[in-house]
Amino acid sequence: ATGAAIMMRTLTLATVLGAAVAFEAVPAPRASRVAASRTTLRMATVMPGGLAVDMPSLDGALPDCPPTVWNSDGMDIAAEQAKLREADLAACPLEILATPEDNAKGLAYFSERAGEFRELLKEHGTIWFKGFDLMKDEKGFRAFYDAVGLSPCLDPIHTSGLRAFASAQDAVYEEVNKQSLSQHYIGLHNEATKKKSAMYGAFVCFKPATVKGGEFFIADGAKIFRDLDTKVLEKLYNSKVRISVSNLDFDFLNALGPLKPGLMDFFRSAVDALIAPKFDMDLEMTYGADGKEMRLQAIEGKQSPVNRHPETGLPVWFCNVHNHARYLRDRRPCTVPEVGMTDVYLGDLSHLEPADLDHINEVSERNIESCAMQAGDVLLVDNYRVLHGRDTFEGDRYHAVSWFDGWKADGKSVVTDGGKPGNMLNKMINSLIK
Repeated sequence: ATGAAIMMRTLTLATVLGAAVAFEAVPAPRASRVAASRTTLRMATVMPGGLAVDMPSLDGALPDCPPTVWNSDGMDIAAEQAKLREADLAACPLEILATPEDNAKGLAYFSERAGEFRELLKEHGTIWFKGFDLMKDEKGFRAFYDAVGLSPCLDPIHTSGLRAFASAQDAVYEEVNKQSLSQHYIGLHNEATKKKSAMYGAFVCFKPATVKGGEFFIADGAKIFRDLDTKVLEKLYNSKVRISVSNLDFDFLNALGPLKPGLMDFFRSAVDALIAPKFDMDLEMTYGADGKEMRLQAIEGKQSPVNRHPETGLPVWFCNVHNHARYLRDRRPCTVPEVGMTDVYLGDLSHLEPADLDHINEVSERNIESCAMQAGDVLLVDNYRVLHGRDTFEGDRYHAVSWFDGWKADGKSVVTDGGKPGNMLNKMINSLIK
């Protein structure tokens, strides 16, 4: 192979592996978090129930993640914030604790209350199911989400190869449990790109970290929207934001004299052709956005930092800046390689003000609810309303997640035999990240 071909293969793999970290792993110090008051329900049952049964494999049969539903035009930020400050937003998460009777009822407990859980999720944004025996393995977890009535789909960036299945036949993705990423703090984010967003997610704990840490955490996007300074929020809303998901440095081209401009164009075109389509994110390959002339960044198009919930119309903070902003990541212990560093710009590719980022970070942290999940616990999350993240950990940890495009009863999507391409790329990439 030619030197150029070898270089491109290397850059391709580096970009893919780097983006895995960019999307999933942001180091940060373990911050103390004060949980707000939560509502807890202890629900009794009286009838015996059935057990989980074997179900058809979903491997290769999942529909694609649906397009992001944007409804952010014409928002009066100040007026919307005033309404939320007068409103009594429900506790998030709502905790539901299993009783012995609930566990004895098994699968029937969830199928009989599916409609009730749907309404509770709509009100609270997250339900934390605690102490249930059913969801302690992949099959039981699948039986749970099927009984509740959720329709599974692929992860928004499944086609990139960065999402490993814990159980492909049950549509269960592994969370970020790898030892190489254990000391990386994953900041608040919605599981969304400008182009695709899951409607709901169910996060399950099969084994908490065996030494310490690894707490999953969430924050209500409506409360972050409510609490942000109006001028800061209006500035971001009017300017829009753009998210950079990866960096490639081509400083070596400076030594090539008159060949430099042509080779810069060559590498930009090559990366755009080979890498961007795998993410299905409408990325623009741009040199010098962060002030470094020879740095090529893959940057999403303009998007609003806020949105209206597609079902309730509730205004929400719908932006991954807490996880992706380089300014915040640089102020956390960080071992992410440069290729995997993300950043957030304003719509014209100018930088966000440090004071604004500090404020966004403070408001985000203030609204975090830390969830020390135990084996069998599930957090059922409205992905449009609630952001999520994960703390650093020591020891072995096994958490997983499934994504959903809606409810089976609505008939909006069904599992097919022709979803997105299979998992060969996922398996290859994730075999290299231990």
